[in-house]
Amino acid sequence: MSDPLDKATSKAPATLGEGCLSRYDPEEMSPEDGTEFPGAAELWQQIKEEQDDAKTPDAPSSAS
Repeated sequence: MSDPLDKATSKAPATLGEGCLSRYDPEEMSPEDGTEFPGAAELWQQIKEEQDDAKTPDAPSSAS
């Protein structure tokens, strides 16, 4: 078995561009890079709904 600490390391995928134009190369990315997030759309919708609820003022109570 090789060094067990080798498993605890990670490396970034290859990049394209330089400086502020640097970005990950989509051709080099894979599921091992964590590029898939199947629940992203549902999470985004939930966050938007929570933010909308927080912005909407509560209806005034009719105290007599």
